[in-house]
Amino acid sequence: MARREFSEFETTDTIGAGNSAEALMAMGLQYCCGRNREYDLVQAHKWFNIAALRGSADARRLRHEISTEMSRQDIAAAQRMAREWLTRH
Repeated sequence: MARREFSEFETTDTIGAGNSAEALMAMGLQYCCGRNREYDLVQAHKWFNIAALRGSADARRLRHEISTEMSRQDIAAAQRMAREWLTRH
């Protein structure tokens, strides 16, 4: 059986595309905690932001919590990435 390797970009786009707020929040948690992904608060903020826009109060709370540990530039980058993702999906 052939095994295909996925880039991080492919994986996150495939997992996140069209999923529920809970699934998108789970993506944020993976980045926030470094589970199955590299620890990355910018990516975590991006996924929490998208999940919050889809109605997750927990994602909104977590986004706020991690933003206290981020620079303004990092938050701006995360917001930009969320907008780009939303535009594509």
